[in-house]
Amino acid sequence: MTQKVTALLPVVSRAGTKMASTSAAPKTTVYQSDMESFHAHLKQSTRVLALLGAGLSASSGLPTFRGAGGLWRTHQATHLATPQAFAANPGLVWQFYSYRRHMSLNATPNAAHYALAALAQKMPQCQCLSQNVDGLSPRAHHPAGQLQLLHGSLFDVKCSDQDGCGYKEINYTDPIVPALAIPLSGHDPTTDVARQEADVSNISTPLATLSAQDLPACPSCKKHILRPGVVWFGEALPRSVLRTVDDYIAASDIDLIIVIGTSAKVFPAAGYIDEARDQGARVCVVNMDENDAPPGGWEAGDWFFRGDAAELVPKLLEPIVGKVEVP
Repeated sequence: MTQKVTALLPVVSRAGTKMASTSAAPKTTVYQSDMESFHAHLKQSTRVLALLGAGLSASSGLPTFRGAGGLWRTHQATHLATPQAFAANPGLVWQFYSYRRHMSLNATPNAAHYALAALAQKMPQCQCLSQNVDGLSPRAHHPAGQLQLLHGSLFDVKCSDQDGCGYKEINYTDPIVPALAIPLSGHDPTTDVARQEADVSNISTPLATLSAQDLPACPSCKKHILRPGVVWFGEALPRSVLRTVDDYIAASDIDLIIVIGTSAKVFPAAGYIDEARDQGARVCVVNMDENDAPPGGWEAGDWFFRGDAAELVPKLLEPIVGKVEVP
């Protein structure tokens, strides 16, 4: 009989072949042999690449605004994340991003964030590529040189005239300007009414119409407003980040790539899995969706662990980082 341990249900075996699972199987079970084979490979690895997506922060309670629906109020959230939307209605776009900043600041890094930060501290040649903008990995004290933010951060802000001014800053003030404060009615904050009114993503919460004078002004040029320092649709990823990743991949063979909480279907993230595989890296995927295979499909030697990253990642990394304590 196969020995089991408390963790999460796998769908792919060590050979990369899909394993049968039943609806009666516990959601928090993995096969000991899969965990042990992963641990054995991790312990002999020196160059580990981790690709991080929104599923990493799911246990921290953050909405992703991706997937089915993807609405913020009546707006398609992805339609607000464009330079065109900001040019047309900077007040609305800032209200959306101010809400996301507020939600992220009121969330806390989970055990997976801390486990990955500990892995980077223990393993100098570990590099993490994050598609998240929520700021939770930096707040878990992940070494900055080993964390590449592919899509920027909600807490980086920059002058909207980047060609001329080029001003940038890190800003954790919430709200960044008074006009972007989340409206409250004065109800007892513990009531359902107050909680609903505090959520500006709810269509019943009125939003003020803001002008450019209400929005954060660039303190350098004093002519333009600041914008969120995230990568919007239609914009190029930061060159310095891409260069760092390319240099890391080119430096030496990668032993292991761990893909956490992302379908990795968008480039360049999808291409990094193939590049690591070409160097002989074994692939481990941690995701809630058992249909999220790597871009090139499953291969012999891959691992797939289905479940909550906050529960599973610390168990996977325990041989290197020990027991993870969340402050």
